[in-house]
Amino acid sequence: MHVGYSIDKKKFKLFTVRSNPLLTNEIASLLGCAVGKSSVKRFSDGEVQINIEESVRGSEVFVVQSTSQPGNEHVMELLIMIDALKRASAKEINVVIPYFGYARQDRKARAREPIAAKLVANLLETAGADRILTVDLHAPQIQGFFNIPVDPLQGLPLLARYFQNKALQQPVIVAPNHSGLGRARRLAEYLDAPIAFIDKRHPEPGFPQAVNVVGDTEGREAIIVDDLIDTAATVTLAANALQENKVSAIYACCTHPVLTGPAIERLQIAPIKEIVVTNTIELDEDKKVGNLTVLSIAPLLAEAIYRVHREQSVSTLFQ
Repeated sequence: MHVGYSIDKKKFKLFTVRSNPLLTNEIASLLGCAVGKSSVKRFSDGEVQINIEESVRGSEVFVVQSTSQPGNEHVMELLIMIDALKRASAKEINVVIPYFGYARQDRKARAREPIAAKLVANLLETAGADRILTVDLHAPQIQGFFNIPVDPLQGLPLLARYFQNKALQQPVIVAPNHSGLGRARRLAEYLDAPIAFIDKRHPEPGFPQAVNVVGDTEGREAIIVDDLIDTAATVTLAANALQENKVSAIYACCTHPVLTGPAIERLQIAPIKEIVVTNTIELDEDKKVGNLTVLSIAPLLAEAIYRVHREQSVSTLFQ
């Protein structure tokens, strides 16, 4: 990572909409630039109106917006922002989406279902996006939904460094389901630790699901890793199973703290010592529970933005 950044302030512009103002301010501070002036207003019927309040003609623009809750509003705000920048003659529009919503709808799991992630990709391109930067896509194949460059940055190294500094004695990395084994394996490589996973089964319709821990976890410090925590049902189920397997401590970590519905209540009563997340999604104060640690993704995004601005390689940031 760079210690100091040198950007062309005459042609470089950084904007935000409404989802990540604090993160954008931190990125701006690291890059040594100001956040561009814009306003978001609403008509009485709820329509979004966005005004760019400074010239962007001929500029290389970066706009930061997660499509997190309320996802529909944030998607629409982002599309209108891109359109406004395009019509104001911005030379290049780079869209920084720390959390890419709708990524869980990446395929047709059942008949007559949409592929909403592809639709969102189409909308972003049609609006005028020239490049996408995002962090830990729920489904990596979403990169292929775009016909423009996509830089898929990785938040896992940030989480790994945090746990390396904790110097745990006997960590074991736990995938909360089969699909998370790849992610667990990557974190295990960083920490030189074994892996385990939670095997969930429904023996018969109407019966409670059986939960088995596959792997050696007894007496170890378990780290449950996922890309996101939404309602927290999966992570708390895993934590309870690990507690029954007599682990010495339970940690949980993810890149995206979606935290909807009963998530906070579940996390407060779960046997989890610490929950480590990043700030790809800005959390309301009532979601900042006592055992929640938030790591900043701003240095990673600032570095990626700088490299794109300077036409340098970004590939090392997602290897």
